Amino acid sequence: MRLPRPAAYGVAALALLLAACASAPRQDSAAGGRAETPAQPPGGTAEPRGTARYNRPYTVLGRSYTPDVSGRPFRQRGLASWYGSLFQGQRTANGETFDMNQLTAAHPTLPLPCYARVTNLATGAWVIVRVNDRGPFKPDRIIDLSYAAAKRLGFAGRGTAEVEVEKLSPDEVAVLATGVLPPPRGRSDRAVAEAAPR
Repeated sequence: MRLPRPAAYGVAALALLLAACASAPRQDSAAGGRAETPAQPPGGTAEPRGTARYNRPYTVLGRSYTPDVSGRPFRQRGLASWYGSLFQGQRTANGETFDMNQLTAAHPTLPLPCYARVTNLATGAWVIVRVNDRGPFKPDRIIDLSYAAAKRLGFAGRGTAEVEVEKLSPDEVAVLATGVLPPPRGRSDRAVAEAAPR
């Protein structure tokens, strides 16, 4: 599906805005942990082009999954794991090339692509990732993060951590495009202003 020219220009402008946030400083999260602006944008735009193809119901290991494309808020707590060099350079579920050094993630039912905030519940550290892959397919895991995301959350050495996954709303994605990390929900406007890069 080709985008009309105005939409294509909008996508290009959003990509440039995301690239502009590449040098934003490290920020403290409300929970006292650290949140970092990605060294690179989280992985391009999360525009819904061609998403129907990537968001069909599917079955893996005898279990069926139905991606949630409703647009409703999504929040989930559970065990996160990470994947890295064994998958480096392979295609993700939405056709992108996996790069373990980018802030990306795999989730069984979040829409592809989308952005999510993942918070380490033990430390309060959080990171924003681009969800562009499917998995994990273990009953006790809710999300697989790239090595870079797991490292930023402080659990790359352990392999797993208890996390909260929160899908970003379209408004929060728009804030992300300005170079400011959207704060966790529930923070005041003052906290949002304090989190802005200077």
